[in-house]
Amino acid sequence: MKIRNLALSAAGMALFALASFAQITGVEGTVKGTDGKIVQGAEVRIHRTDIKGDYKCKTDKRGHYIYNGLPIGTYDISIWIDAKQVDQLKGVKTSPGDPQIHDFDEKAIQADTGAKQALAQKAMETGQISDDLARQLTPEQKKELQKQIDSQVDKRKKNSALNDAYNGGMTALEAANGVPAADKGAKFQEAIDSFNKAGELDPAQLAVWSHLAEAYMGLAGAKTGAEHDDAVAKALEAYTKALTLKPDDASIHNNYGLALAKAGKFQDATGELEKAAQLEPANACKYYYNMGALYTNAGQVDPAIETFKKGIAADATCADAYYQMGVNLMAKVTMAPDGKTMIPVPGTVEAFQTYLKLKPDGSYAGSAKEMLTQLGSTVDSSYKNPNAPPTPAKKKKQ
Repeated sequence: MKIRNLALSAAGMALFALASFAQITGVEGTVKGTDGKIVQGAEVRIHRTDIKGDYKCKTDKRGHYIYNGLPIGTYDISIWIDAKQVDQLKGVKTSPGDPQIHDFDEKAIQADTGAKQALAQKAMETGQISDDLARQLTPEQKKELQKQIDSQVDKRKKNSALNDAYNGGMTALEAANGVPAADKGAKFQEAIDSFNKAGELDPAQLAVWSHLAEAYMGLAGAKTGAEHDDAVAKALEAYTKALTLKPDDASIHNNYGLALAKAGKFQDATGELEKAAQLEPANACKYYYNMGALYTNAGQVDPAIETFKKGIAADATCADAYYQMGVNLMAKVTMAPDGKTMIPVPGTVEAFQTYLKLKPDGSYAGSAKEMLTQLGSTVDSSYKNPNAPPTPAKKKKQ
Protein backbone atom coordinates (compact mmCIF):
# COMPACT_ATOMS: atom_id res chain seq x y z
CA MET A 1 0.00 0.00 0.00
CA LYS A 2 2.78 2.44 0.81
CA ILE A 3 4.60 1.73 -2.42
CA ARG A 4 1.47 2.38 -4.45
CA ASN A 5 0.82 5.67 -2.69
CA LEU A 6 4.37 6.84 -3.25
CA ALA A 7 4.16 5.99 -6.93
CA LEU A 8 0.95 7.90 -7.41
CA SER A 9 2.37 10.88 -5.59
CA ALA A 10 5.49 10.87 -7.73
CA ALA A 11 3.45 10.56 -10.92
CA GLY A 12 1.31 13.49 -9.90
CA MET A 13 4.33 15.63 -9.25
CA ALA A 14 5.88 14.73 -12.58
CA LEU A 15 2.76 15.68 -14.46
CA PHE A 16 2.54 19.03 -12.65
CA ALA A 17 6.17 19.88 -13.42
CA LEU A 18 5.72 18.97 -17.10
CA ALA A 19 2.62 21.16 -17.50
CA SER A 20 4.37 24.13 -15.88
CA PHE A 21 7.45 23.84 -18.13
CA ALA A 22 5.37 23.64 -21.33
CA GLN A 23 3.42 26.88 -20.80
CA ILE A 24 5.99 29.38 -19.51
CA THR A 25 8.16 31.72 -21.60
CA GLY A 26 9.58 35.26 -21.40
CA VAL A 27 10.78 38.40 -23.20
CA GLU A 28 13.67 40.75 -22.53
CA GLY A 29 15.62 43.54 -24.15
CA THR A 30 17.21 46.97 -23.86
CA VAL A 31 15.56 50.36 -24.33
CA LYS A 32 17.48 53.34 -25.74
CA GLY A 33 16.14 56.87 -26.20
CA THR A 34 16.28 59.26 -29.15
CA ASP A 35 19.71 60.40 -27.95
CA GLY A 36 21.04 56.84 -28.26
CA LYS A 37 21.46 56.46 -24.48
CA ILE A 38 19.85 53.80 -22.31
CA VAL A 39 16.58 54.70 -20.60
CA GLN A 40 16.13 53.77 -16.96
CA GLY A 41 12.59 53.44 -15.61
CA ALA A 42 10.88 53.07 -18.99
CA GLU A 43 7.64 51.15 -18.63
CA VAL A 44 7.27 48.03 -20.76
CA ARG A 45 3.66 46.99 -21.30
CA ILE A 46 3.01 43.50 -22.60
CA HIS A 47 -0.52 42.99 -23.93
CA ARG A 48 -1.68 39.53 -24.93
CA THR A 49 -3.83 39.63 -28.07
CA ASP A 50 -4.95 36.01 -28.57
CA ILE A 51 -6.68 35.93 -25.18
CA LYS A 52 -7.02 38.49 -22.40
CA GLY A 53 -3.85 39.24 -20.49
CA ASP A 54 -1.74 42.27 -19.54
CA TYR A 55 1.69 42.42 -17.93
CA LYS A 56 4.24 45.15 -17.28
CA CYS A 57 7.74 45.80 -15.98
CA LYS A 58 10.34 48.58 -16.01
CA THR A 59 13.88 48.96 -17.30
CA ASP A 60 16.70 48.91 -14.76
CA LYS A 61 19.67 51.28 -14.53
CA ARG A 62 21.22 49.55 -17.55
CA GLY A 63 18.06 50.13 -19.60
CA HIS A 64 17.34 46.40 -19.50
CA TYR A 65 13.95 44.79 -18.99
CA ILE A 66 12.91 41.18 -18.57
CA TYR A 67 9.61 39.47 -17.94
CA ASN A 68 9.58 35.74 -17.27
CA GLY A 69 6.53 33.62 -16.68
CA LEU A 70 4.48 34.66 -19.70
CA PRO A 71 2.03 32.06 -21.01
CA ILE A 72 2.83 31.03 -24.57
CA GLY A 73 0.80 33.28 -26.87
CA THR A 74 0.81 36.38 -29.09
CA TYR A 75 1.69 39.77 -27.60
CA ASP A 76 2.04 43.46 -28.40
CA ILE A 77 4.98 45.04 -26.55
CA SER A 78 4.90 48.81 -26.08
CA ILE A 79 7.43 51.20 -24.53
CA TRP A 80 6.24 54.14 -22.42
CA ILE A 81 8.49 57.02 -21.36
CA ASP A 82 7.12 59.82 -19.17
CA ALA A 83 3.61 58.37 -19.52
CA LYS A 84 3.79 58.56 -23.35
CA GLN A 85 3.99 55.64 -25.73
CA VAL A 86 7.13 55.99 -27.85
CA ASP A 87 7.26 52.62 -29.60
CA GLN A 88 5.38 49.40 -30.12
CA LEU A 89 6.14 45.95 -31.48
CA LYS A 90 3.08 43.99 -32.55
CA GLY A 91 2.43 40.29 -33.03
CA VAL A 92 5.25 38.86 -30.93
CA LYS A 93 4.71 35.08 -30.70
CA THR A 94 6.43 33.53 -27.71
CA SER A 95 7.74 29.96 -27.51
CA PRO A 96 9.34 27.72 -24.89
CA GLY A 97 13.00 28.19 -24.08
CA ASP A 98 15.10 31.23 -23.26
CA PRO A 99 13.37 34.63 -23.20
CA GLN A 100 13.01 36.24 -26.63
CA ILE A 101 15.10 39.39 -27.10
CA HIS A 102 13.34 42.50 -28.35
CA ASP A 103 15.41 45.69 -28.14
CA PHE A 104 14.02 49.18 -28.68
CA ASP A 105 16.39 51.85 -30.02
CA GLU A 106 14.45 55.09 -30.60
CA LYS A 107 17.35 56.87 -32.31
CA ALA A 108 17.77 54.09 -34.85
CA ILE A 109 14.03 53.85 -35.31
CA GLN A 110 13.79 57.60 -35.96
CA ALA A 111 16.54 57.43 -38.56
CA ASP A 112 14.94 54.42 -40.21
CA THR A 113 11.52 56.05 -40.10
CA GLY A 114 12.88 59.28 -41.58
CA ALA A 115 14.52 57.45 -44.47
CA LYS A 116 11.41 55.41 -45.06
CA GLN A 117 9.23 58.52 -45.00
CA ALA A 118 11.50 60.21 -47.55
CA LEU A 119 11.14 57.21 -49.84
CA ALA A 120 7.38 57.18 -49.30
CA GLN A 121 7.18 60.92 -50.11
CA LYS A 122 9.13 60.36 -53.32
CA ALA A 123 6.76 57.52 -54.19
CA MET A 124 3.80 59.86 -53.69
CA GLU A 125 5.42 62.45 -55.97
CA THR A 126 6.46 60.06 -58.74
CA GLY A 127 3.61 57.58 -58.44
CA GLN A 128 6.11 54.67 -58.20
CA ILE A 129 7.21 52.59 -55.19
CA SER A 130 10.98 52.05 -55.41
CA ASP A 131 12.48 48.58 -54.94
CA ASP A 132 14.34 49.85 -51.85
CA LEU A 133 11.11 50.98 -50.21
CA ALA A 134 9.21 47.86 -51.29
CA ARG A 135 11.73 45.67 -49.43
CA GLN A 136 11.05 47.61 -46.21
CA LEU A 137 7.27 47.35 -46.36
CA THR A 138 4.95 44.56 -45.34
CA PRO A 139 2.41 43.48 -47.99
CA GLU A 140 -0.27 45.37 -46.05
CA GLN A 141 1.85 48.55 -45.89
CA LYS A 142 2.67 48.34 -49.58
CA LYS A 143 -1.01 47.91 -50.44
CA GLU A 144 -1.97 50.93 -48.32
CA LEU A 145 0.77 53.10 -49.83
CA GLN A 146 -0.29 52.16 -53.36
CA LYS A 147 -3.85 53.10 -52.44
CA GLN A 148 -2.64 56.54 -51.29
CA ILE A 149 -0.59 56.98 -54.48
CA ASP A 150 -3.59 56.15 -56.68
CA SER A 151 -5.72 58.59 -54.71
CA GLN A 152 -3.08 61.32 -55.10
CA VAL A 153 -2.86 60.74 -58.86
CA ASP A 154 -6.66 61.02 -59.17
CA LYS A 155 -6.60 64.20 -57.08
CA ARG A 156 -3.95 65.78 -59.32
CA LYS A 157 -5.95 64.96 -62.43
CA LYS A 158 -9.06 66.43 -60.86
CA ASN A 159 -7.22 69.59 -59.77
CA SER A 160 -5.77 70.02 -63.24
CA ALA A 161 -9.22 69.74 -64.83
CA LEU A 162 -10.64 72.10 -62.19
CA ASN A 163 -7.96 74.72 -62.85
CA ASP A 164 -8.46 74.45 -66.61
CA ALA A 165 -12.22 74.94 -66.27
CA TYR A 166 -11.92 77.82 -63.80
CA ASN A 167 -9.22 79.62 -65.78
CA GLY A 168 -11.27 79.17 -68.94
CA GLY A 169 -14.23 80.79 -67.21
CA MET A 170 -12.14 83.72 -65.98
CA THR A 171 -10.65 84.29 -69.44
CA ALA A 172 -14.09 84.38 -71.05
CA LEU A 173 -15.49 86.59 -68.28
CA GLU A 174 -12.70 89.13 -68.67
CA ALA A 175 -12.97 89.03 -72.46
CA ALA A 176 -16.71 89.80 -72.27
CA ASN A 177 -15.89 93.32 -71.09
CA GLY A 178 -13.90 94.08 -74.24
CA VAL A 179 -16.13 92.75 -77.00
CA PRO A 180 -18.97 94.52 -78.86
CA ALA A 181 -22.38 94.40 -77.21
CA ALA A 182 -23.63 91.90 -79.79
CA ASP A 183 -20.90 89.42 -78.75
CA LYS A 184 -21.14 89.82 -74.98
CA GLY A 185 -23.85 87.20 -74.56
CA ALA A 186 -21.72 84.51 -76.22
CA LYS A 187 -18.70 85.31 -74.04
CA PHE A 188 -20.76 85.29 -70.85
CA GLN A 189 -22.26 81.94 -71.89
CA GLU A 190 -18.75 80.58 -72.50
CA ALA A 191 -17.77 81.67 -68.99
CA ILE A 192 -20.92 80.09 -67.55
CA ASP A 193 -20.20 76.75 -69.22
CA SER A 194 -16.66 76.69 -67.85
CA PHE A 195 -17.65 77.68 -64.30
CA ASN A 196 -20.44 75.09 -64.26
CA LYS A 197 -17.91 72.42 -65.22
CA ALA A 198 -15.61 73.61 -62.43
CA GLY A 199 -18.52 73.47 -59.98
CA GLU A 200 -19.20 69.85 -60.92
CA LEU A 201 -15.54 68.95 -60.33
CA ASP A 202 -15.41 70.64 -56.92
CA PRO A 203 -18.60 72.13 -55.43
CA ALA A 204 -16.65 73.53 -52.46
CA GLN A 205 -14.83 76.27 -54.40
CA LEU A 206 -16.18 79.69 -53.36
CA ALA A 207 -14.63 81.57 -56.29
CA VAL A 208 -16.34 79.29 -58.80
CA TRP A 209 -19.86 80.13 -57.56
CA SER A 210 -19.26 83.85 -57.06
CA HIS A 211 -17.84 84.24 -60.58
CA LEU A 212 -20.56 82.01 -62.04
CA ALA A 213 -23.12 84.38 -60.52
CA GLU A 214 -21.25 87.33 -62.02
CA ALA A 215 -21.30 85.66 -65.45
CA TYR A 216 -25.04 85.00 -65.19
CA MET A 217 -25.66 88.66 -64.29
CA GLY A 218 -23.58 89.68 -67.29
CA LEU A 219 -25.64 87.38 -69.49
CA ALA A 220 -28.83 88.86 -68.04
CA GLY A 221 -27.64 92.29 -69.16
CA ALA A 222 -27.35 91.00 -72.71
CA LYS A 223 -30.80 89.39 -72.72
CA THR A 224 -34.40 90.55 -72.45
CA GLY A 225 -37.69 89.10 -71.31
CA ALA A 226 -37.76 85.50 -70.10
CA GLU A 227 -34.10 84.91 -70.95
CA HIS A 228 -33.13 87.89 -68.79
CA ASP A 229 -35.23 86.66 -65.88
CA ASP A 230 -33.85 83.11 -66.18
CA ALA A 231 -30.24 84.37 -66.10
CA VAL A 232 -30.92 86.50 -63.01
CA ALA A 233 -32.59 83.54 -61.25
CA LYS A 234 -29.54 81.35 -61.94
CA ALA A 235 -27.26 84.13 -60.68
CA LEU A 236 -29.22 84.22 -57.41
CA GLU A 237 -28.86 80.46 -57.10
CA ALA A 238 -25.08 80.70 -57.58
CA TYR A 239 -24.82 83.49 -54.99
CA THR A 240 -26.77 81.34 -52.54
CA LYS A 241 -24.26 78.49 -53.00
CA ALA A 242 -21.37 80.91 -52.49
CA LEU A 243 -22.90 82.22 -49.26
CA THR A 244 -23.45 78.67 -48.03
CA LEU A 245 -19.68 78.21 -48.28
CA LYS A 246 -18.82 81.59 -46.74
CA PRO A 247 -21.79 83.27 -45.05
CA ASP A 248 -19.63 86.08 -43.61
CA ASP A 249 -18.33 87.39 -46.96
CA ALA A 250 -19.51 91.01 -47.20
CA SER A 251 -18.73 91.42 -50.90
CA ILE A 252 -20.88 88.42 -51.82
CA HIS A 253 -23.77 89.77 -49.73
CA ASN A 254 -23.35 93.08 -51.58
CA ASN A 255 -23.42 91.49 -55.03
CA TYR A 256 -26.26 89.18 -54.03
CA GLY A 257 -28.23 92.22 -52.87
CA LEU A 258 -27.73 94.01 -56.21
CA ALA A 259 -28.84 90.88 -58.07
CA LEU A 260 -31.94 90.62 -55.87
CA ALA A 261 -32.78 94.21 -56.75
CA LYS A 262 -32.66 93.36 -60.45
CA ALA A 263 -34.98 90.45 -59.70
CA GLY A 264 -37.45 92.92 -58.19
CA LYS A 265 -36.91 91.64 -54.63
CA PHE A 266 -36.29 95.07 -53.14
CA GLN A 267 -36.68 94.30 -49.44
CA ASP A 268 -34.42 91.25 -49.66
CA ALA A 269 -31.88 93.33 -51.58
CA THR A 270 -31.63 96.06 -48.92
CA GLY A 271 -31.39 93.36 -46.25
CA GLU A 272 -28.34 91.84 -47.95
CA LEU A 273 -26.67 95.24 -48.29
CA GLU A 274 -27.29 95.90 -44.60
CA LYS A 275 -25.62 92.56 -43.79
CA ALA A 276 -22.63 93.53 -45.91
CA ALA A 277 -22.27 96.83 -44.02
CA GLN A 278 -22.46 95.08 -40.66
CA LEU A 279 -19.94 92.41 -41.67
CA GLU A 280 -17.39 94.87 -43.03
CA PRO A 281 -17.60 98.22 -41.21
CA ALA A 282 -14.49 99.53 -42.98
CA ASN A 283 -16.39 99.48 -46.29
CA ALA A 284 -19.83 100.18 -44.86
CA CYS A 285 -20.20 103.45 -46.79
CA LYS A 286 -19.82 101.58 -50.08
CA TYR A 287 -22.62 99.20 -49.15
CA TYR A 288 -24.86 101.95 -47.79
CA TYR A 289 -24.19 103.93 -50.96
CA ASN A 290 -25.48 101.01 -53.03
CA MET A 291 -28.54 100.74 -50.81
CA GLY A 292 -29.15 104.48 -51.06
CA ALA A 293 -28.89 104.24 -54.85
CA LEU A 294 -31.60 101.56 -54.84
CA TYR A 295 -33.88 103.84 -52.80
CA THR A 296 -33.07 106.78 -55.10
CA ASN A 297 -33.88 104.79 -58.23
CA ALA A 298 -37.13 103.68 -56.62
CA GLY A 299 -38.06 107.30 -55.87
CA GLN A 300 -37.97 106.74 -52.09
CA VAL A 301 -36.36 110.03 -51.10
CA ASP A 302 -36.51 109.87 -47.30
CA PRO A 303 -35.11 106.31 -46.98
CA ALA A 304 -32.39 107.26 -49.48
CA ILE A 305 -31.36 110.31 -47.42
CA GLU A 306 -31.23 108.30 -44.20
CA THR A 307 -29.20 105.55 -45.87
CA PHE A 308 -26.63 108.01 -47.25
CA LYS A 309 -26.38 109.49 -43.76
CA LYS A 310 -25.51 106.00 -42.47
CA GLY A 311 -22.76 105.75 -45.03
CA ILE A 312 -21.36 109.15 -44.05
CA ALA A 313 -21.51 108.19 -40.38
CA ALA A 314 -19.42 105.12 -41.20
CA ASP A 315 -16.89 107.14 -43.25
CA ALA A 316 -16.83 110.94 -43.16
CA THR A 317 -14.68 111.00 -46.33
CA CYS A 318 -17.24 109.11 -48.42
CA ALA A 319 -17.63 111.91 -50.98
CA ASP A 320 -20.17 110.34 -53.34
CA ALA A 321 -22.55 109.72 -50.44
CA TYR A 322 -22.60 113.48 -49.74
CA TYR A 323 -23.42 114.24 -53.36
CA GLN A 324 -26.22 111.67 -53.61
CA MET A 325 -27.66 112.83 -50.30
CA GLY A 326 -27.65 116.37 -51.71
CA VAL A 327 -29.45 115.19 -54.84
CA ASN A 328 -32.19 113.62 -52.75
CA LEU A 329 -32.41 116.72 -50.52
CA MET A 330 -32.99 118.80 -53.67
CA ALA A 331 -36.30 117.00 -53.98
CA LYS A 332 -37.35 118.82 -50.81
CA VAL A 333 -36.50 122.32 -52.09
CA THR A 334 -39.39 124.80 -51.98
CA MET A 335 -39.86 128.10 -53.80
CA ALA A 336 -40.08 131.52 -52.17
CA PRO A 337 -43.26 133.59 -52.66
CA ASP A 338 -41.54 135.45 -55.51
CA GLY A 339 -41.50 132.16 -57.46
CA LYS A 340 -37.83 132.62 -58.29
CA THR A 341 -35.80 131.96 -55.16
CA MET A 342 -35.17 128.33 -54.14
CA ILE A 343 -35.32 127.51 -50.44
CA PRO A 344 -33.33 124.34 -49.64
CA VAL A 345 -33.87 122.26 -46.50
CA PRO A 346 -31.02 122.28 -43.96
CA GLY A 347 -28.04 120.23 -45.03
CA THR A 348 -28.55 120.52 -48.81
CA VAL A 349 -25.90 123.18 -49.47
CA GLU A 350 -23.52 121.57 -46.98
CA ALA A 351 -23.81 118.20 -48.76
CA PHE A 352 -22.70 119.62 -52.11
CA GLN A 353 -20.02 121.79 -50.54
CA THR A 354 -18.56 118.82 -48.67
CA TYR A 355 -18.51 116.74 -51.84
CA LEU A 356 -16.53 119.47 -53.61
CA LYS A 357 -14.09 119.76 -50.71
CA LEU A 358 -13.44 116.03 -50.81
CA LYS A 359 -13.50 115.66 -54.61
CA PRO A 360 -12.97 119.05 -56.28
CA ASP A 361 -12.32 117.29 -59.60
CA GLY A 362 -14.73 114.39 -59.04
CA SER A 363 -17.15 113.08 -61.66
CA TYR A 364 -20.02 114.91 -59.94
CA ALA A 365 -18.09 118.18 -59.43
CA GLY A 366 -19.75 120.03 -62.32
CA SER A 367 -23.22 118.94 -61.27
CA ALA A 368 -22.56 119.88 -57.63
CA LYS A 369 -21.43 123.38 -58.64
CA GLU A 370 -24.53 123.79 -60.80
CA MET A 371 -26.75 122.79 -57.89
CA LEU A 372 -25.06 125.30 -55.60
CA THR A 373 -25.44 128.03 -58.22
CA GLN A 374 -29.16 127.31 -58.48
CA LEU A 375 -29.43 127.52 -54.72
CA GLY A 376 -27.60 130.88 -54.75
CA SER A 377 -24.70 129.57 -52.71
CA THR A 378 -20.99 130.29 -53.11
CA VAL A 379 -19.01 127.42 -54.53
CA ASP A 380 -16.13 126.51 -52.22
CA SER A 381 -14.13 123.68 -53.73
CA SER A 382 -10.99 124.01 -51.60
CA TYR A 383 -10.08 120.58 -50.29
CA LYS A 384 -9.71 119.98 -46.58
CA ASN A 385 -9.02 116.54 -45.22
CA PRO A 386 -11.53 116.02 -42.37
CA ASN A 387 -9.15 113.52 -40.74
CA ALA A 388 -6.11 115.81 -40.83
CA PRO A 389 -4.83 117.18 -37.48
CA PRO A 390 -5.51 120.87 -36.86
CA THR A 391 -2.88 123.33 -38.12
CA PRO A 392 -0.98 124.82 -35.19
CA ALA A 393 -1.48 128.55 -34.71
CA LYS A 394 1.37 130.79 -35.82
CA LYS A 395 3.33 132.52 -33.08
CA LYS A 396 3.19 136.27 -33.00
CA LYS A 397 6.46 138.15 -33.48
CA GLN A 398 7.88 139.70 -30.37
